[in-house]
Amino acid sequence: MVPSFAILLVIILVTLFLCFVTVQQGTVAVITIFGKFRRVMYPGLNFKIPLIESVFRRISVQNRSVELEFQAITVDQANVYFKAMLLYSVINHDSQTIQNVAFKFVDERNFMQALIRTIEGSIRGFVALKKQADVLGLRKDITEHVKEQIDIGLEEWGYHLQDLQLNDITFDEAIMKSMSQVVASNNLKAAAENEGQALLITKTKAAEAEGNAIKISASAEREAAQMRGQGVALFRQEVAIKV
Repeated sequence: MVPSFAILLVIILVTLFLCFVTVQQGTVAVITIFGKFRRVMYPGLNFKIPLIESVFRRISVQNRSVELEFQAITVDQANVYFKAMLLYSVINHDSQTIQNVAFKFVDERNFMQALIRTIEGSIRGFVALKKQADVLGLRKDITEHVKEQIDIGLEEWGYHLQDLQLNDITFDEAIMKSMSQVVASNNLKAAAENEGQALLITKTKAAEAEGNAIKISASAEREAAQMRGQGVALFRQEVAIKV
């Protein structure tokens, strides 16, 4: 009798234990009945029907990031290498959104593969229409293009692209070297032009100073001559008066 009671008590305790599910903050749990979607459990202590309802999957609703490295080719056949950081998250906690996240892909790995390939394809398609010399100045345009292209697809999967940062854009070594040479050449040219302008300004100022000095000297000479003439005239007048 006692062993039967103990077994019954254990069964009751196990059943009660299976009735409750704890969902961690920042996640939701997808509940199914015999493999079919039933409902979504939110953070905290939740009740489920034991042996009938089961937790199919726990989904994080926090922000997630992934780093990408890939290559693209410009319209003038230059290789461009990108390093990017992608920030994304589940759109919201609605039942339909969570169903999309849970059932659109077999698992997280397949979703990430599709997401990365979609972004890479969007950037490659954009870069393929641009020249190598223009790519570095189109960082913002590339980001906006990707967001416009993949936001609709991501929403169908239950996700939202929050940010895409192109942290590094590089080219083949030969192209990078030639670009450095062009920059160096432009810097030397600018330095030479600045030096020439400085020398011109210096010479101009010196010429102006010399011209001003000559003018001042000539003016002083004229004034001195006038004063000498006036002095001679006064002397002659005095001599005439005395005679």
